[in-house]
Amino acid sequence: MSLTTEKTTDDLQEQPLAKIPSGIRGLDEITHGGLPKGRTVLVAGGPGSGKTLLAMEFLVRGIIDYDEPGVFMAFEETAQELSSNMASLGFRVDELVGKGKMLIDYIHLERSEIEETGEYDLEGLFVRLGYAIDSIGAKRVVLDTIEMLFAGLPDEGILRAELRRLFRWLKARGVTAIMTAERGNETLTRYGMEEYVSDCVITLDHRIYNQISTRRLRVLKYRGSLHGTNEYPFLIDEDGISILPITSMSLEHTVCNDRISTGIERLDNMLGGMGIYRGSSVLLSGTAGTGKTTFAAFFADGACRRGERVLYLPFEEAPHQIIRNMQSVSLDLAPWVAQGLLRYHAVRPTIYGLEMHLASIHKLVEEFQPSLVVVDPVTNLISVGTLSESEAMLARLIDWLKSRRISAVFTSLTSGGGPLKQSQVGISSVMDTWLMLSTIESRGERNRGIQVVKSRGMAHSNQIREFLINDQGIRLRDVYIGPSGVLTGAARFAQEAREEAERILRDQEIKHHHSQLAHKRAALEARIDALRAQFETEESEINLAIAQAQQLKTRAASEREEMARIRHGDDVSGNK
Repeated sequence: MSLTTEKTTDDLQEQPLAKIPSGIRGLDEITHGGLPKGRTVLVAGGPGSGKTLLAMEFLVRGIIDYDEPGVFMAFEETAQELSSNMASLGFRVDELVGKGKMLIDYIHLERSEIEETGEYDLEGLFVRLGYAIDSIGAKRVVLDTIEMLFAGLPDEGILRAELRRLFRWLKARGVTAIMTAERGNETLTRYGMEEYVSDCVITLDHRIYNQISTRRLRVLKYRGSLHGTNEYPFLIDEDGISILPITSMSLEHTVCNDRISTGIERLDNMLGGMGIYRGSSVLLSGTAGTGKTTFAAFFADGACRRGERVLYLPFEEAPHQIIRNMQSVSLDLAPWVAQGLLRYHAVRPTIYGLEMHLASIHKLVEEFQPSLVVVDPVTNLISVGTLSESEAMLARLIDWLKSRRISAVFTSLTSGGGPLKQSQVGISSVMDTWLMLSTIESRGERNRGIQVVKSRGMAHSNQIREFLINDQGIRLRDVYIGPSGVLTGAARFAQEAREEAERILRDQEIKHHHSQLAHKRAALEARIDALRAQFETEESEINLAIAQAQQLKTRAASEREEMARIRHGDDVSGNK
């Protein structure tokens, strides 16, 4: 019998906890699947932290996305007030109520108007809530806020007993419930005991740092389930709540072998001849005026030319100012904006905290689905947080973009008085490609240079290239080494001019020598022609003399033969 009991216990332990998705962006990921089905969740937070909104969105998403009706029992706001407040966030609560999918029950509780005639209990609440659940077949329930039920109750023993009774009653009804509670001074909640009887506890925090507000969520406990235990920033906007996904810190993302152009052909050549890897991160660092924004704009233009979407996040300049300035380098970004390929989202860094910026970027990426994100510059975020916080935030953003195979370009301002090879934000170690733009000062002028500090996974150039920014765009020049080393700017121009003058002089000397040689060759050929003519004349005369002599010889022989024949002498041939 003990074996049977042990087997049953093991079987129960092997069964996973049933969950239902909340529908709230990011929360289901943090809770590894959603909230515990048929159990009670406590949402605690201070005033303005978003408790009521989270609870209401839990109901709305359940109805719209999962066809699960819900009951909202309010103790502070009326149904009309709740509908008006939620309408500003895009939630048409009145329509859901009209369709019979949601029921809002407002219970007015005022301790000064209540007379205690007996022992305090929640029987009336159970009857009213049970009727509401049965009337629409509710699967989800919200009680907002629980303090109003027990406000002014002096007996802590009764309070504890009724709380446990309420939680058991909700579990027996099989509904998934959210209870909201106010934070206590020294305890999590005002009474300090709700968190002990809840199966899941979520805390919301709305904090101020350097006059900048940040909202954070934390799953304090979750019985029977793994969950994210860190604090996660969340954003409240016209679409409700958006919570930063936990995968932002994951290193499990896959990589892509495709290469994409930077938008600058000669820069592609410096990067192994094919540009950067798709889904990689690029850091453009340099002092003020080195051309970081211009390079970033060329990255964006190159992606748009491929028909890809680009999300550009400027923290210093307005979009129209960037578009106007880029026209001076023959880069027209306005058509890409008109075609919907390029979207700017310009805000001052001080408008949000770091985590809110991160949550906002996540939301923008989810909506726009870009293939390239440009952040210009990331160093401005230091003004809204510490250096370590900025590094952590940017590392999470980089990892999240990589997990989605989204290429990213970050510009970073380096201090002119410090070493240029150290990024002010300190994120260079997590970047795949680091392009450092530098100022080369010599002979009273400033010139620009670019070098590839690193580019993971490719053989890249180790040269420091001078580049020009003019009305024709960005032009990378070949490395020029003069007698005293690498030359740039006017020094290079002067040296090139001297070398050009020397080249012209050498060409003239060579041409002069060739001319002299031609004259000598012509004179020689003329003398040869004269000698040849003289020789031919003399040859003709000699040949004539030879012919005449030969003729005389022939004539003499003929005369001897004739004389012999007349004399009938010996054979003229000499025979006897």
